[in-house]
Amino acid sequence: MWDWVRQLAEWSREDAPFAVATVTACQGSTPAEPGAKLLVRADGTFHGTVGGGHLEQLVLADARACLEKGEARSYRYPLGAKLGQCCGGVVDVFVELVNHGPRLYLFGAGHVGQALCRTLEGTPFQVHLVDERPEWLQGERIPASVVRHDEPWDAFAARASWDARRTYVAVMTHRHDLDQDIIAFAVERPARYLGLIGSRTKWARFRQRLEARGVPTRNIDRVHCPMGVEIGGKSPQEVAVSIAAGLLQVHHGLSVDTRSEASLPEQPRVRGVSSGE
Repeated sequence: MWDWVRQLAEWSREDAPFAVATVTACQGSTPAEPGAKLLVRADGTFHGTVGGGHLEQLVLADARACLEKGEARSYRYPLGAKLGQCCGGVVDVFVELVNHGPRLYLFGAGHVGQALCRTLEGTPFQVHLVDERPEWLQGERIPASVVRHDEPWDAFAARASWDARRTYVAVMTHRHDLDQDIIAFAVERPARYLGLIGSRTKWARFRQRLEARGVPTRNIDRVHCPMGVEIGGKSPQEVAVSIAAGLLQVHHGLSVDTRSEASLPEQPRVRGVSSGE
């Protein structure tokens, strides 16, 4: 029996999304047993087996479709002539997703950055906090779930995974020149949300400088500044609540943002069932 727990742990550490397809029930004669598993990546790489043959090919295809759509699903596969198998049984499979939630690249571990980490604790967001000032990055009030990156922003950004559905960016460093450089880099990368802390006056100046650099207008227009939902408060915790509310609105589809739509790929089409019809 293959060690799926070890493989699951290894892939989980890599932060790339993958699906786990588990046989939940079998009726009649089938090539699989309840509990059999396939771990499947979007590129088709997989570990494990649910019995091989055409059944396994359909499970692989459906697992990849779930990854594209970003949702878990249950499937039923009658093993008849339409599947090219003569077992005559029925296999039920549940496909769940791992590492598929939204991730926030948070540049700046200052007062608002730390408060935002606390506010997003318990939400779907995986927060990556980036700051080369260890005295701020190692703040005691930052939740343990936050992934801390003690390095220059450009070193992190160069090796980070940028995804039009999963990646969110919030820029709030201790220096305006760093903020500007990070935004100039990020607007050229796929992301669901790009935010910059500051006033409309700050953004007007940044916009002029980005235009002078030759950054296309369509990219500049993707930036949210000010960030968040207007709630009236100005304390670090209140600002963090405002920003977190805005991020969650986008994640849950409650905020219609034309600035982000241009960066998102066309929604995939997924088969209703994989029963061989």
